Amino acid sequence: MKSIAFFDFDGTITSKDTLIEFIRFTVGDFKFIKGIILLSPILILFKLNLIKNDKAKEKMFSYFFKNTDKVAFRKKATEYSLYHIPKIIRTQAMQRILWHKKNKHEVVIVSASIESWLKPWCDKNNIKLISTKVEFKNNILTGNFATKNCHGIEKVNQIKKNYALDQYSTIYAYGDSQGDKALLSIANKSYYKPFRKNHN
Repeated sequence: MKSIAFFDFDGTITSKDTLIEFIRFTVGDFKFIKGIILLSPILILFKLNLIKNDKAKEKMFSYFFKNTDKVAFRKKATEYSLYHIPKIIRTQAMQRILWHKKNKHEVVIVSASIESWLKPWCDKNNIKLISTKVEFKNNILTGNFATKNCHGIEKVNQIKKNYALDQYSTIYAYGDSQGDKALLSIANKSYYKPFRKNHN
């Protein structure tokens, strides 16, 4: 029987949130801070659990990227993915991924972050990816998501669409937040915040 390992990305494999980092990388600190101030009512509602994660995230993404040209966006996303994501990868996480690959386990990242800036890094490291996709119309970003935000139970829904879990004898899962509880629940070997400095 086969083994498979599912990894959350932001906070688990990385030390920083890639959505925030990508926005800052793309628009600069001044526009980022200005945007966060303007978005603060939505962010406060999210913190108070009065607006769902997916709506808050989509509004933030839309504010910064709506009407962006597809080619320009993907170019920026690829640059960020290949040259900046490696700087925020946790060493222990990468070592664990390499251990799984050495043992011929399938490795899949399951992330609420956007496919555009995760896929180039995943492709380079030969890792499969399930993540949130954004919508383009006439090669322009609409500011909307093309798929459901891959967060919470949606991570499990997407995994089950893509993988027959009964075909695997061992299922590993790695996460770091409340949004990963559903992901961790489907594994027979689950790890919460495993790659922090105070963990082995």
